[in-house]
Amino acid sequence: MFQDKEMVNDYLAGLNASLTGYANVIAQTNNSALRQTLIQLRNRDESRQRTLYSYALQKGHYKPAAPASKEVIQQLRTQLMAEQQQN
Repeated sequence: MFQDKEMVNDYLAGLNASLTGYANVIAQTNNSALRQTLIQLRNRDESRQRTLYSYALQKGHYKPAAPASKEVIQQLRTQLMAEQQQN
């Protein structure tokens, strides 16, 4: 029988996979109505994912990575902005 932690982690993994799938499909969908429906479904799953993430964090089922330093954040920001300007 599954324990609470296993169920939460399994559900989180499924939600994370579905969010990746939505991103790929939304980007390639030409039909406006279908695209809007997919966006609504993705938004709903993002909300579920955030709620479940908060629950897992509160219960100690998930330990996030250490926060990035200000230098690392600035370096990444600079890199992303440079890449965006190239495109």
